[in-house]
This record gives sequence, structure tokens and C-alpha cells, in this order.
Amino acid sequence: MRYTKQLLSLQQQIEILKQRGLQIEDESVAKNVLDTISYFRLAGYWRLMEADKQQHTFRRGSKFSQILSLYHFDEELRILLFSAIQQIEVAVRARMIRIFAERHGTFWFMDSSLAESPTMYKSNLQNLQDELHRSEDEYILEHFRKYDTPSMPPVWKTMEVASMGTLSKLYGNMSDNAAKKAVSRSFFIPKFEYMRNWLRCITVVRNICAHHARLWNTNIVVKPNLPSHLPNPWITNRQINRDKLYPHLCYIAYWLNAINPTNTFTKDIKTLLAKYPVVDPAAMGSPRGWRNEPLWQ
Repeated sequence: MRYTKQLLSLQQQIEILKQRGLQIEDESVAKNVLDTISYFRLAGYWRLMEADKQQHTFRRGSKFSQILSLYHFDEELRILLFSAIQQIEVAVRARMIRIFAERHGTFWFMDSSLAESPTMYKSNLQNLQDELHRSEDEYILEHFRKYDTPSMPPVWKTMEVASMGTLSKLYGNMSDNAAKKAVSRSFFIPKFEYMRNWLRCITVVRNICAHHARLWNTNIVVKPNLPSHLPNPWITNRQINRDKLYPHLCYIAYWLNAINPTNTFTKDIKTLLAKYPVVDPAAMGSPRGWRNEPLWQ
């Protein structure tokens, strides 16, 4: 089937939404929003308001302002999460550098004997080389001007340009489980398998935030492990939808508490939800009574 639809003007877009039953309180505001955010991006936020998913007609009482509120909530949520993930990424990077180097030396990431998978080892090394070559950081450029052996800078320089995805893969492919456990336990995560899983998950969430994709009610492809017990305050109700955002918020909150016990992440999440009453926490996968969980107190 050949795609034949053509670009619609802003006014035509508004007329279609009105024909489908959406109340547009101020057309000039709507036109500006469609011009700066785009019809297609906003569509992900109004699908919840559709009564007929085939004809794309809206439920009675649906308003353009509600869609805009959902969009701005999601935007602020991504900013909040991205900031939290940055703190976790920096701390994970620092502890991997220190703990792995204490056990295996300055260039442990270049040692193939420390890799569980030779294929993953080669992929990780190539990713690091690519990231180093792309780097414009003066300390990297200065290192290569001064040294040519080994072929890559020491771990405390190289890891600083590694992406979150590469960090996750390096951690997961380390063959020294005792070293991985030492890193995870420094965050009060008792098993390295939990941290390995959480690193994979947080990388996906970070990429959603970085690419400005819809987050609050989306299905997330990787599912986080939810341990039954953890040393610090955690959740008691684990019968939740692991495809949704809420369990990701939980391990991020737990991780942050281990790094900075005075952080305001859980408070900020609840404040953001209060600011946007149009948002149903259940769409994020939050179960009833989630605010009363020890983690969220």
C-alpha cells in the first residue's frame, strides 16, 4: 500500500482535531503549540483521550489544554529523571574505576582475560576506541600527544568518555564477580546481578530522556529486577507492571539514596504529580498506596 497523505497546514490540523471532538479553548495557542511541538509528537499524549482508536475520535469533554498539561508533565519528568541518572552514572563510573583498578590495574578494560564474553570484549573495546577518537576533551587530546603506548589512556581518563551503555556492558562482562559485587555493595545493592540488570534498565531510560521521547506511560522494553529485600528502605508491593515506568523510578530512588541520602528525588516526583492533577499515576504503573511505601516516605 502506497503512502499518499500530504502535509497539512496548522489550521487544517486544528480543524481535524475539532472534527474528532477535541475542545480547543484558544486556537492561536493551539496553532503555536502545533508549530513548536508538532502534531505527531502530541498525538502520543492524546491517544489516552480517544474513545475510538480506529477513527481517532475523542471522548466527550477532552480538551487541548489537558493534552498540553500531559506533555509538559512528561517534559519535566524527563528533566528530573535525567538529572537523577546523571548522578548515578557519575558515581558508578567513579567506583568502577577505583574498585576494578585496585584489583586488576590501570588498564583492566583492555585485558581480555577479565572478560566473560570475547565477543562482548571486542565490542566494548571498539566502543571505547570510537568514543576516545570522537572526544574533544583537552585531557584526552593531550594524552595522545604525549603517549602512544598503551594504545588507550588509563582507566580514569578513558572511562570519563565512555557512554552509559558502554559502562553497563563493561560491568556486565567483567569476569571477576567479587569485584562486581564490591561495586554493587558500595550502593547497598547486595547482588551484582541486580546492579547489572539495573544498569541495563537505567541506560534505556536515560536514552528515552536524552531523545525527548514520551516516558510517563510508555512501555519500557527492559524489565528491572525487584528484590524481595534490600538493606535500605525499599518497596513491599512488587506485584506491579514491570513494563511501565514506576519500577524504574523505584530502583533509581533507591540508588540515589545510597549515593546521597539527602536527595529530594522522591519528594520531587510527588510534587510534580501534584502540580499536574490531570496525570493518573496508574498510567505510569504505580499501584494503589505507592506513596506509603517505605521507599517513598
